[in-house]
Amino acid sequence: MEKYQEIERSIIKKFRKEIWSKFVKAVQEYELIQENDKIMVCISGGKDSFLLAKCIQELARHSKIKFEACYVAMDPGYNQNNHDHILEMAKILNIPIQMFHSDIFNIVSTIDSSPCYLCARMRRGYLYSKAKELGCNKIALGHHFNDVIETTLLSMFYGSELKTMMPKLHSDHFEGLELIRPLYLVKEEDILSWKKYNELTFINCACRFTENCVIQDDGTSKRLEIKKLIQELRKTNKNIDYNIFKALDNVNLNCVLGIKKEGKYHSFLENYEKKK
Repeated sequence: MEKYQEIERSIIKKFRKEIWSKFVKAVQEYELIQENDKIMVCISGGKDSFLLAKCIQELARHSKIKFEACYVAMDPGYNQNNHDHILEMAKILNIPIQMFHSDIFNIVSTIDSSPCYLCARMRRGYLYSKAKELGCNKIALGHHFNDVIETTLLSMFYGSELKTMMPKLHSDHFEGLELIRPLYLVKEEDILSWKKYNELTFINCACRFTENCVIQDDGTSKRLEIKKLIQELRKTNKNIDYNIFKALDNVNLNCVLGIKKEGKYHSFLENYEKKK
């Protein structure tokens, strides 16, 4: 059996409960893939996006719903080692990757304030443009369960609002394009176990300005701060991850001070007197 076949087998056999079943559940429960979709699967070079690509491949082979997938990686200015490593991992995993280039890193290098924020926005714009060029109607990203709850707490603690990362959403600026997150219910610890079991090595951060974080995080990341907080809370409440996630699916609008809908704020006072 080829290496890539062993890896595929591990997803649907050894990690069936932890990865495959949750991937399929998210696709079905959130109606992420429909008949005749053409999906651009975005590969960053990390464990999450490569696992997503393998799951999408497996689904395309066996699903009754017929859809097309293309596997795309953007090189925003990686060093040669990271560039080559992404292509090598795609070869090992038997993923027919298309890599295209942009000059994002060169542009961001001239920015002093919030370069990471600008880089993320520019990456998204390039990916949407590439999807339109390829005739795709959906873009699949590798965000997982832990990304969802961490983003929720980041919004609360540093954005002063309650919102989360949605399993799918329509693009505001590219008509007809939709973003989907099929690993929405898959936990990061299980992705790490899959990676370790198959002895795979992926890049964590390929930014040429912060290449030290390929090896270790410098500790200043707000997301890392939230990740550590959740780890501490888990020591006294093993269900803390699930409870945070479930709370977003169980919002009691009678017990919140206000909500935003379509950009407009609504206070609980608007209907308070009507309930007498």
